[in-house]
Amino acid sequence: MHSRKTKVFAEAWKNYRNILCVRPDNMGDVLMSQPAMRALKELVPGRKITLLTSTAGACIAFFIPEVDETVPFDVPWVKTTETNGAQRLLALAGELQALRFDAAVIFTVYSQNPLPAGMLCYLAGIKTVLGYCRENPYQLINQWVPDREPLDYIVHEVERQLRLVEMAGAETSDTRLLLKIPEEMRKEATGRIWGMLNAAGIRAGVRWLVLHAGVSEEKRLYPASDYVMACQSLIRQGYKILLTGSGSERTYVDRIARQLGDAAINIAGELSIAELIVLIEAAPVLVSNNTGPVHIAAAVGTPVVVLYAMTNPQHTPWQVPSKVLYFEVPPELRTKNRLLQSFSGPSTPRASPEAIVAAVGELVSPRRKLRSVIPGLTMEDI
Repeated sequence: MHSRKTKVFAEAWKNYRNILCVRPDNMGDVLMSQPAMRALKELVPGRKITLLTSTAGACIAFFIPEVDETVPFDVPWVKTTETNGAQRLLALAGELQALRFDAAVIFTVYSQNPLPAGMLCYLAGIKTVLGYCRENPYQLINQWVPDREPLDYIVHEVERQLRLVEMAGAETSDTRLLLKIPEEMRKEATGRIWGMLNAAGIRAGVRWLVLHAGVSEEKRLYPASDYVMACQSLIRQGYKILLTGSGSERTYVDRIARQLGDAAINIAGELSIAELIVLIEAAPVLVSNNTGPVHIAAAVGTPVVVLYAMTNPQHTPWQVPSKVLYFEVPPELRTKNRLLQSFSGPSTPRASPEAIVAAVGELVSPRRKLRSVIPGLTMEDI
């Protein structure tokens, strides 16, 4: 992107030091916006990045080093169980105005409408707003990038957001996802995780993996019965299975665990975000639906097998060894969004229990040992 418009935008952005980034979605969406926020941060020394995100997104934003401040708020144009109301939304606009932002960047996927976020920025008095939009947003997004996805092409969401901030002259050579846990928090989380692994009989030489079976949207939920079949086969190969999930998913995950016997341990709802990061970082492989922990795995370098519902194709694992196995969404749960309906997904590889087992076998290296995530700390120290 080196048009005249880009050069005009980029020249102005060199003077902006107080930036609002808007990504009011879940953990994975926030993580996939990280490289773009890094590019913005690197462009101007001392630049401050504030992230407006959901309460769920704020949980992972704490561990993203490029984010200086977080404003958690569940907006009404993103799926949420919270209802803040019109007065609370107007109050948020006032709070943002008081922070005196020089400019804002609205991060979206192509199936989302950026205009509500644009209106919020307008009410907050933010004069410069950069974002994709399918139609001309005029003063709501005055640095408008026409959205050509998915009609002309589709790129990974990380690449999409990087292309957006290029309009502000922001580029980075480091496009990784990366999480940073404060030292004391990491030490405490690591101690608890090693204790859990020890209690489960997982130590050097023992085959094991993490299975994250839950997901925030039912349409992305891989069938529990197929998970059970895959895990039973892996258990016969000597694997132990640690099952994770949110507190609300505990009962669902427990149904899977009960069918797997003593080789499966349900710790859904028992982990903080820091502990989940440490566990995934230590694991030989993660098996999961296409949801937030997949992107945590990408950020800590853990191989991942993702059971990918044929919804948005932009969210596959980024820059990490992975196997993506696709499955169809049941007709009654399929999206009504016409832009997403155009994605039918690849015909292969399909997500069968046998394919999961084979993918795990391909990704787990015999040389990949149980890793300590504090230098010099081993299970014997716990």
